[in-house]
Amino acid sequence: MRLHLPRPSHEKLPLDIYVSTVEALYSDARSLYAGSISASVAALVTWWKTGETSLLWCGVLLALIGLARGRDMRGFAQQPAKPGTYEEARRWEVRYTIASAAYVAVLGIWCFLTFVRTADAIAHLLSFSVVLAYMVGTTGRNFSSDQIVVTQTICAAVPMISALLLQYNGYYAFLAALLVPFFLSIRTISARLRGVLMNAVVASHDIKLLAVQFDTALNNMPHGLCMFDERQKFVVANSRFDELLGLPQGEERRGMPAHELMLECLRSGRMSPPAVGRFAPNFLAALAAPRHDPIPLDRADGRMLEVAFQPMETGGCVVLIEDITERRTAEAKIEHLARYDALTGLPNRTSFTEHFEAALANIKPGAARAILFIDLDDFKQVNDTLGHSFGDALLCEVAERLRNSVRDMDLVARFGGDEFVVLQTLRRGKETKDAAALAGRIIETLSRIYDIEGHQIVVGASVGISLAPQDGYNVDHLLKNADMALYRAKADGRGVWRFFERDMDVKAQARRTLELDIRDAVAREEFELHYQPLINLRTGRTTTCEALLRWPHPTRGMVSPGEFIPVAEEMGLIVDIGAWVVREACRECARWPSDVSVAVNLSPLQFRRANVEAMVRDALTASGLPPHRLEIEITETVLLQDTAATRRTLRRLRNLGVRIALDDFGTGYSSLSYLQAFPLNKVKIDRSFLLGVEADRRAMKLLRGVARLSVELGMSVVVEGVETQEQLAFLVSEKSVSEVQGFLFSPAIRSADIRKRLVGESEGTLSVPHAAILKANAA
Repeated sequence: MRLHLPRPSHEKLPLDIYVSTVEALYSDARSLYAGSISASVAALVTWWKTGETSLLWCGVLLALIGLARGRDMRGFAQQPAKPGTYEEARRWEVRYTIASAAYVAVLGIWCFLTFVRTADAIAHLLSFSVVLAYMVGTTGRNFSSDQIVVTQTICAAVPMISALLLQYNGYYAFLAALLVPFFLSIRTISARLRGVLMNAVVASHDIKLLAVQFDTALNNMPHGLCMFDERQKFVVANSRFDELLGLPQGEERRGMPAHELMLECLRSGRMSPPAVGRFAPNFLAALAAPRHDPIPLDRADGRMLEVAFQPMETGGCVVLIEDITERRTAEAKIEHLARYDALTGLPNRTSFTEHFEAALANIKPGAARAILFIDLDDFKQVNDTLGHSFGDALLCEVAERLRNSVRDMDLVARFGGDEFVVLQTLRRGKETKDAAALAGRIIETLSRIYDIEGHQIVVGASVGISLAPQDGYNVDHLLKNADMALYRAKADGRGVWRFFERDMDVKAQARRTLELDIRDAVAREEFELHYQPLINLRTGRTTTCEALLRWPHPTRGMVSPGEFIPVAEEMGLIVDIGAWVVREACRECARWPSDVSVAVNLSPLQFRRANVEAMVRDALTASGLPPHRLEIEITETVLLQDTAATRRTLRRLRNLGVRIALDDFGTGYSSLSYLQAFPLNKVKIDRSFLLGVEADRRAMKLLRGVARLSVELGMSVVVEGVETQEQLAFLVSEKSVSEVQGFLFSPAIRSADIRKRLVGESEGTLSVPHAAILKANAA
């Protein structure tokens, strides 16, 4: 356990003040020598007068102690540095206290011996007077140390009072009594002197320390600061003030008028004459009547300063100067980032909108502007194959080509991604021609080969154009129209330009209406499932029914799947709709004969965004349908996207017992490698293979080759789109085809009708095409 002792009294003072009090003890050697000599001589005089040997020894001791004290004072003065710690200073104070106490003790003993050993009145008076005089001198010399005063007082008072009392004389006793308040008053006077002096010294020390701290803070603050009095004359300034204005450091300017300071700033060369000429009148006026808003001041080297004024209660003014160069640079950078694209340096949407709004506000009668909305074709493939760094480099090159393709009066902006916009000023009477010429030039320029880090890159561009004012009077409307024209350009094969036309807006409105209706249909569960049977070519019976989505709209009637399914896919709603289709198809199939399955088409978007395996498991569990009675139909588009992940999903579904069918084989990007790479159970050959198969031997051989190859790979084959008896006859003769589907047998029908049909088949009721199948097989 540590003891926390109170600090010694000397440590309550600041170190430098305490060291100063110790230095004061050793400061005046002359008075010490004079006092020592006087006292020694007086002691020798009393010995000479009385012949008392002890007095001789007192005189000798006083001289020796005086010499020792003098030597101690020289040692203190000759040390290389004054005491640097409390402990070191304290050691010197203790040495002085011991030496002075010894000296006064010898003085007291001398006085005591004079009274006790002699009867000489002159000797008595001399010793008494010398000791009293020395004690009075102690008050003036040693008052800074209470310990020294107390020690000396005791060493003098005890012998003197004892000597007087031992004379057994009433007068001497009275004199002894008077000595008590005398010595007490010496202590009191010393204490008061010490208190007054210490208060003054400490106050002065604090003021100096505060001044040093204030000066340090003032000269290290980032702002320049100066003060002017009520007469507009210079009072004080920090070094930063001189530095910012280019004034000589440390030069005395106190009392300098403000206009002289302006002339000195001009002479420094840091400020240009025009800048000082603009600044000086405002500066002088602000000193006379301080203003709240700061005054700007530009230096000749490009630095920007800001001068603020703050009035003082006593009159005058405090002037603050701040270097705002970095702040203004940062603000400009932030402003640039807010208005310009960080990658290409082109104006962004915000800057483009502001510029176009100003142009529209000032557009003259008959004048026109064009917005060209540009989108790069196949840009995504660059990012996917080469990486985003190449994509960024390509965008920078595209931006540079666009800058070089337009005039100075035109504006090029980047809206994000691979979308760029050009604001073109058109000639009167040649609006359409000018816009079309620029669009064609842009497409031709952007379609040239790009060489980026040794890679040859080719992208195209499509352009949509809207004209102001004929296509709209505000920026958003014109941009929307240009975007619709761009959509048409892409739909027309890309790499072309298209002007906005009124029917585009009508179609866009119809599209938005359709989107809202689809959302409402999902919420109200308006969709229905119709089923088209797949017929076995050996038995003539239905083996599978394909679930097809239908939308009986309350006011439009039956909406074609080709109209609403692509929109639902673009909206992302096909995921929810597809999950409902799987659940409803499984529930319906559970009501059919056990040898009939249901086939459900899954969208590529469902494989990207949904957990297909979990969705299928949930539908089978809820309906109680065995997995082998569910058939999932996919298209080549599904297989093209994220092949490894798709293969894993299909394999898990097949392991679950679900059958996998490849739908519409032979269209799009069909590849025979799919038949080997993916876990397929069935191949559905597209209806296009049946065109002319009755008369065209090449078409016949192609269909037969695909069918037989599929069978050899372990898959069953379905041919879609059977509509004539001739087609059916050919397919019956081809043993590699196991099932057919088409209008010859049945269109897609409602769930109630498909149930009746399946019941009829189970009871032996067959349609004419079914009977034809059986007859052909018998032949």
